[in-house]
Amino acid sequence: MSAPHRPRGRFRALVSTVCCAVLGAGLLAGATTGASASAEDTTATTQAAAGSKVIGYFPEWGVYGRNYHVKNIQTSGSAAKLTHINYGFGNVQGGRCTMGDAYAATDKAYPAAGSVDGVADTWDQPLRGNFNQLKKLKAKNPNLKVLWSFGGWTWSAGFTQAAQNPAAFAQSCYDLLNDPRWTGVFDGIDIDWEYPNACGAGCDTSGHAAYRNLMQALRAKFGSTKLISSAIPADASAGGKIDAADYAGAAQYVDWYNPMTYDYFGTWSAKGPTAPHSPLKSYPGIPKAEFHSDATIKKLKNLGIPSNKLLLGVGFYGRGWTGVTQSAPGGTATGPAPGTYEQGIDDYKVLKTKCPATGTVGGTAYAKCGNEWWSYDTPATLATKMAYKNEQALAGTFIWDLSGDTANGELIKAIN
Repeated sequence: MSAPHRPRGRFRALVSTVCCAVLGAGLLAGATTGASASAEDTTATTQAAAGSKVIGYFPEWGVYGRNYHVKNIQTSGSAAKLTHINYGFGNVQGGRCTMGDAYAATDKAYPAAGSVDGVADTWDQPLRGNFNQLKKLKAKNPNLKVLWSFGGWTWSAGFTQAAQNPAAFAQSCYDLLNDPRWTGVFDGIDIDWEYPNACGAGCDTSGHAAYRNLMQALRAKFGSTKLISSAIPADASAGGKIDAADYAGAAQYVDWYNPMTYDYFGTWSAKGPTAPHSPLKSYPGIPKAEFHSDATIKKLKNLGIPSNKLLLGVGFYGRGWTGVTQSAPGGTATGPAPGTYEQGIDDYKVLKTKCPATGTVGGTAYAKCGNEWWSYDTPATLATKMAYKNEQALAGTFIWDLSGDTANGELIKAIN
């Protein structure tokens, strides 16, 4: 099967109408303020709670060509650093949450050497695959939470039908997450709709309120005991995807948002100009003024979304062009550089030796090697991004995706 994947491509963007800023402390994930605390104490407590989340996407299809398994989360040291894992992706079909790849999720048998706890699967056990390995991972890391993420670039088309009956959609998701065959695996749901009332791989015209209505229905069904999060776009330009849907109005129903602050630039502009795909800040010559993380975060805050419901997104991969003669950003190209799995993209674990960083711009790294030009984050640039995350009192950091890191978790250690 051709595995669905976040395109790690196209522009990301976010949110709309102003929501009540007073949704405040009681609803905010991670906030621990008390009713009797002074304003000063409340601020200090909120800031202390912010920044603690580290959420990594685990790609379901990674168990195939990428040879990345749940056990790698443990052996790399990532499990000890993570607070949450987003398992992606479930599909959305017929207005319902459905399985993505059932074989990878529940049936693939692991030998002892590939199993988290060193115990081999047997032919007659009721649950195998990634879900069983996630149960074992949680047993070794009792504080680790797992959310099932639905949609992604490839499977977001189904949200259009789901939005026509949000209550039925929410019921289907609730039933699937609580299937007794995998009791104890999932602590919540993550919605990755690319994009409500806008265009991604396809175009949605559900209307400005559709996303808010969908998230409201999920919260009504799941109640307060399950986590609800959502990956949202990051284009902060006026009239962009941020303004297409009511992300601010939906904020009261989510525990946190994952603004996809990467893929601002890439080889969909095949001839350049070369630009870092995940700039933290603007820089002279940036191709689009609002295409950087700082602009995204500030726009979301200005819409009334509290900072401790926002995470900073980082990519464990790079994007690159070929036919480039200029070392600095802004050069022309002839097309996408070759990558391990697809053109124009490659994992950090490959790029760190294939094309080592030669400079930084906008708070991230770039590299010129031969006629190729790449941009990606390094441990040093991630340290800069973590300082920014703390300055902005954000809820934490999320990663697309865990499989791009080195075997010893070089990047995730820089996040912590």
